[in-house]
Amino acid sequence: MRRVELMVRESCGSCARVAEQIAPVVAKHGASLSLVDVDKAADPELAMEYGDRLPVVVIDGEEFACWEVDNEDLAAELR
Repeated sequence: MRRVELMVRESCGSCARVAEQIAPVVAKHGASLSLVDVDKAADPELAMEYGDRLPVVVIDGEEFACWEVDNEDLAAELR
C-alpha cells in the first residue's frame, strides 16, 4: 500500500483545503493518507525542514508536491 503523508500546520488554511482535495484521490487508489502536523510531530526537524512551504505531499518518503497539488498528477503517481 502506498503511503501519502501531508505535512501541515494547524494555522495553515491551505493545508486544510489540500487535505480535503487529495483525500478522494488517495482513497480511490488504495493508498493511506495521514496528516502530519510539523509543529507537533515527534521529529522536531520536520518544522525546520518544511518551514513555511506547507502543505507538502510526501509519497512513500519522497516529496511529491508543495503548496498546490494537481489531482491528475497525484493520481498518475499513485497508479
